[in-house]
Amino acid sequence: MIFKTNFFFLIFLFFTSLNFYSQKNDTLISTTVQRELKVGFAGSEPFVIKHGESWNGISVEIWDLLVKENNIDYTIIPYVNVSQAINDLQKGTLDILVGPVSITSERAELINFSQPYFQSSLSILSRVDAPTIFDRVAPLFTIELLYALFIFLFILGCVGTLLWLAEREASPEQFPHEPVRGIANGMWCAIVTMSTTGYGDIAPVTLMGRIVAGSWMIVSILFATTMVAGIASSLTLSGMGETVVSSADQFQNKRIAVLKDSPSVPFVSDYNGKVVLIEKLEEGYKLLKDNEVEAVVFDRPQIKYFLEKNPDEYVRISESEYLRQGYGFAFPLNSKFTSKLNIDLLKFKEEGLLRDIVNDWLGVDKVK
Repeated sequence: MIFKTNFFFLIFLFFTSLNFYSQKNDTLISTTVQRELKVGFAGSEPFVIKHGESWNGISVEIWDLLVKENNIDYTIIPYVNVSQAINDLQKGTLDILVGPVSITSERAELINFSQPYFQSSLSILSRVDAPTIFDRVAPLFTIELLYALFIFLFILGCVGTLLWLAEREASPEQFPHEPVRGIANGMWCAIVTMSTTGYGDIAPVTLMGRIVAGSWMIVSILFATTMVAGIASSLTLSGMGETVVSSADQFQNKRIAVLKDSPSVPFVSDYNGKVVLIEKLEEGYKLLKDNEVEAVVFDRPQIKYFLEKNPDEYVRISESEYLRQGYGFAFPLNSKFTSKLNIDLLKFKEEGLLRDIVNDWLGVDKVK
């Protein structure tokens, strides 16, 4: 009888422990929080948008899923920018930061992050201006063209030397024995031959001289045609309207607007651009239109969303993308909430909920 009683008691304990374990994760936040959470909202459209007293956007909708999943009570604290909210997270006066917070190694030393719920990158917003006179002639002063001219003069010197060596004995009046004058006359003959001018003042008379001159005729036709076509193409392109800054390689000594305390600040500095700090994309766009900066470096999805709402044929977003990074929610170091919310975010991702929210805001073809 005693054995039977102990057996049923052990079975009771077993199922009780299973039930407790299954509810443990679901009640983690509610059992550890005895107050309303202070949740900061910061960032730009389309991730955080305020309409009167209501909030929406990609980040806000994902946060709403977490709130419903965990029955979280919270108070919203709006911030002008992400950097101010991060400072409060470090001080411990803020529990969670909701918004497009870039996950970087530098920030990870100061605060904790959730799983990334969106993959972003930096892009360049710049004007399309009519070319100036300098822009039109600039292709004539490129380092590539200087290299081409140097190579041309070197080849011309070689041909002139060969003509002088072949003709100096048979035609000393045209190709003097003195090397400087003889080679100079040989180079003049090569130039006249290449341009098909045909002055007739200097011409080879020996078989070897004519072989050199004939070979140079064939080579110079190909060389001159390619060189002239390249210069004409460059001048034609320089006369067309073009983006002022289309890649990071063009940042040097240019004024580039970047978001304060964001990864774009060291990025622009690394390319020797002149950093102009802004608080939001709209501010950078105004500086760009007022010709106070040459370009704006900002997160690509925000730029594309902004241009869809504010079409402008005189600005362009670069095809190039830089510093691919994830967006996540931020917490103080050693936060009790990170683990549970990370599990929920992974579950939402597996169920396709995160993808659906992003697609609703940015469109299927714009999600990386």
